[in-house]
Amino acid sequence: MTAEPIVVVGATGKTGRRVTSLLRQRDADVRAASRRGPTRFDWNDPGTWEPAVRGAGAAFLVDSQGADAPAQLRAFGKFALANGMRRLVLLSSRDWAVSGGDEALASERAIQESGAEWTILRATWFAQNFSEDPLLSDPIMAGEVRLPTGDGLEPFIDADDIADVAVATLVEDGHAQQVYELSGPRLLSFGAAVAEIARATGRDIAYVPVTPEEYAAHLTGRGGAPDHVELANTLFGWIRDGHNAHLSDGVRRVLGREPRDFTDYVKATAATGIWNP
Repeated sequence: MTAEPIVVVGATGKTGRRVTSLLRQRDADVRAASRRGPTRFDWNDPGTWEPAVRGAGAAFLVDSQGADAPAQLRAFGKFALANGMRRLVLLSSRDWAVSGGDEALASERAIQESGAEWTILRATWFAQNFSEDPLLSDPIMAGEVRLPTGDGLEPFIDADDIADVAVATLVEDGHAQQVYELSGPRLLSFGAAVAEIARATGRDIAYVPVTPEEYAAHLTGRGGAPDHVELANTLFGWIRDGHNAHLSDGVRRVLGREPRDFTDYVKATAATGIWNP
């Protein structure tokens, strides 16, 4: 790639801010785009797209899996190419590819049919969800994690690995028209993950297996919206049923190394004190 700017859409999110930071460490010209960022960008306002795209050579995008996401990504891909952008990297989910069916891959197809040099990154559950997503971080802080995941296994991926892969595919050649599935190096149950966090923090944190119905009532009681409750139960149900109990080699294929282990994430995060009440 040349020294053209690289657009990071969703630059304040879990992956976006990491991608932005890594690109800046490489002295790349980064446009951190978000609804309230230095470069204003709103998927629902195409008028904000041109200032973000102007003169840029690549963009990092995240599939929100919202109902409008495929149409928005398709429109953006066409707009970006018409304005000289050549490379699009989309962060997607391995869950949707494995369990969601053809309809769940509509966003990926929108990018693949854009005419750009595209790369799809299909990630498993983020390790950082335990510290940066209230769905899991709030129960960790409360000392009791109630989930309908049973004994299902998940290869949690470190968000820093996702960012490393994303940056490589944005700035290096050789990744066009590739789909990379990204996972951690080993399978863990949610109960085992919670136990690791408890040991690292020295706290009593219980993992309580519940039924989908009990979990739905739990989330609803905390003010969860019906669509959010349904989605959470669907995703956890896929884990409970073993849909995600396999490893992927995307990190190794792109970076030439093994992905970070969940234990390393837990030790580093516990040291920050973020899980201490």
